[in-house]
Amino acid sequence: MKNLGRFTHYMQKIITDNVPLSLLEKGQNRVIDASLTLIRERARLKGELLRALGGCVASSSLLGVPVGHNSSFLQGPAFAPPRIREAIWCGSTNSTTETGKELKDPRVLTDVGDVPVQEIRDCGVDDDRLMNTITDSVKLVMDEAPLRPLVLGGDHSISFPVVRAVAEKLGGPVDVLHLDAHPDIYQSFEGNKYSHASSFARIMEGGYARRLLQVGLRSITKEGHEQGKKFGVEQFEMQTFSRDRDLLENLKLGEGAKGVYISIDVDCLDPAFAPGVSHIEPGGLSFRDVLNILHNLQGDVVAADVVEFNPQRDTVDGMTAMVAAKLVRELAAKMSK
Repeated sequence: MKNLGRFTHYMQKIITDNVPLSLLEKGQNRVIDASLTLIRERARLKGELLRALGGCVASSSLLGVPVGHNSSFLQGPAFAPPRIREAIWCGSTNSTTETGKELKDPRVLTDVGDVPVQEIRDCGVDDDRLMNTITDSVKLVMDEAPLRPLVLGGDHSISFPVVRAVAEKLGGPVDVLHLDAHPDIYQSFEGNKYSHASSFARIMEGGYARRLLQVGLRSITKEGHEQGKKFGVEQFEMQTFSRDRDLLENLKLGEGAKGVYISIDVDCLDPAFAPGVSHIEPGGLSFRDVLNILHNLQGDVVAADVVEFNPQRDTVDGMTAMVAAKLVRELAAKMSK
């Protein structure tokens, strides 16, 4: 992280040393265009393959978005996408999901690689343009039917540009199921409107979600409650989970909306199941609680993300990486058809 800080300082010095702004912007545009071209061509290749195979209405496609700098505590989630991929294909388990779908079948899961976030930021691109680039990348995946984006974070700030892309591409708001220890709905956190603690405020004020259900909450401030009421969020706290279990394990979402978006912050789980997170919050969901919610959900899942896995905090020989990978595997099965 010290090297990243040095580079940011270096870019600031370049800007203040009277380097022509037009020259800097030209370089930034070239890097962003190259990044989008990379995603576009990978998505096109996978889309052509699936259309040639036939018999597939929807297939999940992995897109890594390694953002960590919008975290309020640790930046380790930026390193998560490759670790999750490694765990998905780890030889310690097979590639069949609990619902019987086979991940090696491209009609269930493909991969279009990562948005090169650090390379983009190294050019001095600000967060407004970075968020736009993430949105554009997701749209490029969705351009190639039957691909549907299954996004690997990164911190939770990525959910805003991804949900925005999905809603804009589909032409209307989606229903969002958000599993998390925190509501991430601060209007602005520590002066950062793109903080990982503010992503759902951006989603709701943009009108990208018709309904937002937040499940697993157990660290919520007065502002979190007030923001939830302001935006009409359905907040389910862990202290009442036993009472709410039947409802949450039999959800029916997406009717009257453009589909269902699922966002899973790994810290929704009790740290006994997933210690490798930046914000350890005891008293969370069990892994089977989460799977029951996912498996029983009725609705057309058009996109999803798994965020906030921090490899630098993974304490038990890749345990949390395997947990994140299992979530991705079951989401892939849920999304594909």
